[in-house]
Amino acid sequence: MPALLSTTPHATHTAQRNLRLLVAAQSLGGAAPPIIISLGGLVGQMLTSSPALATLPVSLYNLGLALSTLPAALLMRRIGRRNAYVLGAILAIFSAGMATLGILQNSFLTFCVGTAMAGFYGACVQSYRFAASDVVSATERPKAISQIMVGGLIAAIIGPQVVIWTRDLWPTAQFAGSFVSQGALAFLALPFLFLLRLPPAQVEASADSTTARPLKVIARTPQFIVAVSAGVVSYGLMAFIMTAAPMAMVQNGFSVSQAALGIQWHVLAMFAPSFFTGLLITKFGKRTITAAGLLLIAASGIVAFGGLQLWHFWGSLILLGVGWNFGFIGATALITDVYTPAERSKVQSLNDFMVFGTVAIASFGSGQLLQHIGWALINIYMLGLIALVLLMLVWPHKTVQA
Repeated sequence: MPALLSTTPHATHTAQRNLRLLVAAQSLGGAAPPIIISLGGLVGQMLTSSPALATLPVSLYNLGLALSTLPAALLMRRIGRRNAYVLGAILAIFSAGMATLGILQNSFLTFCVGTAMAGFYGACVQSYRFAASDVVSATERPKAISQIMVGGLIAAIIGPQVVIWTRDLWPTAQFAGSFVSQGALAFLALPFLFLLRLPPAQVEASADSTTARPLKVIARTPQFIVAVSAGVVSYGLMAFIMTAAPMAMVQNGFSVSQAALGIQWHVLAMFAPSFFTGLLITKFGKRTITAAGLLLIAASGIVAFGGLQLWHFWGSLILLGVGWNFGFIGATALITDVYTPAERSKVQSLNDFMVFGTVAIASFGSGQLLQHIGWALINIYMLGLIALVLLMLVWPHKTVQA
């Protein structure tokens, strides 16, 4: 278990307990995105006649997540992380009900409102990794982040399996049962969130605010630019390809179950390396592992370009998942080197706003690009962005912390 800022037995026990609870909450909360992403485009195709609008529900989920990062951070400072997390789970239950209602009423608009509302819960779940990193020493943060991300491994099993088990549970409304189950998972997360005993919001507020730099000054530092760029490209490209993949598979003759299993293998690959990613970062450095992640994402694009057989899709999605894990955890570890305790909240929220704002923009364009240029070229065009960030990781090596 990571060494804590406070090494008293009580503090150690409390941190261990919080980490276990956050892993459990991540396991349930992290199952929602695979459900929305794997089904959002398919439900969109059912509810709208425009192929270009099919991925809009997924895009609105990502937009809702991005727009929620800043207000969620402010809410966490005002009422505490735990209470904000509980509120997010409750809102997720209502959003799942709204999405289900949209399917039952054959209303594309209502379904889109439901997926957009789920974004606030997504923003809360994404901040679990920062909640873990805030209670350990700087040297142990990559390990703590990895431990929380391990919960996503369980989510990788739960989410796609929920799709397979419940997609036909409602005989007259395909996929409605899957969104009911999404709300049930959020409900099951509530007891774990209630039991959290995280530091009160006043702790950060009591930090020496006179030493805090303005956000615009922090945002111009090479450390911030490189860390955010790596996070944006790692997550943005992953979400872009992950959104388009289920539709591309169905368009090429594969079943919904095969598409859902492809997403399951992808999400498993996203989180399974978390068992050792923190150790790899400690041994080889943050920039090295982040760069390795970007190279794996590039490899996934090359595999996807190679053909349209099932193994091309699944192989590409698996490489994409592992690449995301190394790239995103590495970028998250890099961003924790950027701020002081007094600057923590605003830097974390700005980072997530930029990352998930980019994800939202990427997902808005995935459906149209899939229709206009095809699956293979989508994967090749992303190589330029990866090359640019790799250059950024190498070039400022004297100013960016390893």
